[in-house]
Amino acid sequence: MGISARAVAIVLLPLTLAGCFGSDDNGPPSFMEDSSVPQPFPGNYRSELLAFMRTYLNDPVGVRNAMLADPVQRTVGGRVRYVTCMRYSEQQPDGSYQDPREHAVLFINGRLDRMLQKTGDLCTGINYAPFTELEQMSR
Repeated sequence: MGISARAVAIVLLPLTLAGCFGSDDNGPPSFMEDSSVPQPFPGNYRSELLAFMRTYLNDPVGVRNAMLADPVQRTVGGRVRYVTCMRYSEQQPDGSYQDPREHAVLFINGRLDRMLQKTGDLCTGINYAPFTELEQMSR
């Protein structure tokens, strides 16, 4: 024999965990798997974006020309997602400001998923409004 209980546990643990990630026919539809399920509007997108930017920016103080668009539905990777676009100028260590950068922020299941630095066509034809909360951030 010679197979220890530990070796059996090592083999069976991944199989057991794989069962946790399977789909349950009685559960709610998954926004990640089913593109026919409509995405909910990200109601807290401004506050979620501010919280994210506190960790994303090296120095959240000194942001200028911050602009934000309301979330709109766009097709990303073959699936319809809510996307908001943002522009801002970040202060450099020498005190100067770089040209405004544009980012697209994706939301899945009404929550911030990720920020894209290369926006492509995602931000084409959107209307920006001042995002003063980003400019007023402190450490």
